[in-house]
Amino acid sequence: MARYDQVRTHTELLAAPLSPEDQTVQSMADVSPTKWHRAHVTWFFETFVLAENERGFSPFQDKYWFLFNSYYEAVGPRYNRAERGVVSRPGAHDVGIYRGNVDTRMRDLVDSLDQGTLDKLTSTIELGFHHEQQHQELLLMDIKHVLSMNPLQPVYAGTPSAVSEPDQIDWLDVEGGLVEIGCRGDAFCFDNELPEHQVYLEPYRLADRLVTNGEWLAFMADGGYRRPELWLSDGWAKVKAEGWDAPLYWLNLDGVWFEHTLNGTWPVNPGLPVSHVSHYEADAYAAWAGKRLPTEAEWEHGVRQAGPRDAQHLVGNLADTQSFHPRAAGPSTGKLRQAWGDCWEWTSSAYLPYPGFHPAAGAIGEYNGKFMSNQMVLRGGCALTPAGHVRDSYRNFFPPSARWALSGVRLADGGAPATRGGTAA
Repeated sequence: MARYDQVRTHTELLAAPLSPEDQTVQSMADVSPTKWHRAHVTWFFETFVLAENERGFSPFQDKYWFLFNSYYEAVGPRYNRAERGVVSRPGAHDVGIYRGNVDTRMRDLVDSLDQGTLDKLTSTIELGFHHEQQHQELLLMDIKHVLSMNPLQPVYAGTPSAVSEPDQIDWLDVEGGLVEIGCRGDAFCFDNELPEHQVYLEPYRLADRLVTNGEWLAFMADGGYRRPELWLSDGWAKVKAEGWDAPLYWLNLDGVWFEHTLNGTWPVNPGLPVSHVSHYEADAYAAWAGKRLPTEAEWEHGVRQAGPRDAQHLVGNLADTQSFHPRAAGPSTGKLRQAWGDCWEWTSSAYLPYPGFHPAAGAIGEYNGKFMSNQMVLRGGCALTPAGHVRDSYRNFFPPSARWALSGVRLADGGAPATRGGTAA
């Protein structure tokens, strides 16, 4: 329950800088209002813990069961995701009352359970912790998009980094062979990280850091968004249909590129990792550079070979730094940098089940498995990810056109040749 209180309190701390009006806005279909995130993670505990274990259970409010269900078909009907922003009631304050009610009932339930029942419930409650941490990250990604639409350019929180220039990029050789991929041991993981299995890899190289804004500017200056030979077919169609000419939050004012961040709108900082680029853009950049994106197995194996998760050279910028934006990699160390944090890193791997994967029984089995189509895998966490929420087997996933997530690029080389070439880098 100490862990429960810690996770639940942190969600409220993230929402605290936002007005009730801020928390109600939905700026596009992929974005959810802040108050919806706060309510949905509460609905999760009410639905999957209290409903089946609380004596004399009844929902806090019947309509909430419908309003705050995200995609669990087995639980019942749900409100249209794209229209969450028109639900002005319950308001942000009312959602706080809902959260407090469920928190009290969760504490009472845990106090009343015998050890055997509590042991059975532990995995579901722990899943609720990690589910809420996912929504803490999404809350920040979503409010960033919401605030970007406001001409007043409001600031959420955080401080900008000092202006920097890209440092030298180095390449790290990784031996291939038959390697183990997937969650190992008894620590928590989502079902899509299982089972652990073997994958054969050819020898390959990983860039020691993420691609920077300065390098992306060079890609743009060389016609990167105007050269169809660099792009996957679907990606080129997106470029033409949506007029892409820069990363999502970049704006050209009188010949100077600016970037909207949660800590303000500033001139693009060349030394920071490029962020908010789609898989299509990441792949096109890799083709322009004469490189490629790593597979998710290469990423996971390479990071494991680079050292333990808490190795200083691997740790980038996570949400605990409260900068809420990627930072520069710092001086070259001869080792892999920025593995954890700064930007989620696109891989070339489609989001598919591992060999032997089986979703859990019941509604909870809808958590990951049913999304294993038309998505690409990202690894590593970002500057909005809670510090205790990263691990080498974690598989994030988004559609290849998605740009609102805090996603960036790490290049790979060797193992397989680039299929579309441009300017070597």
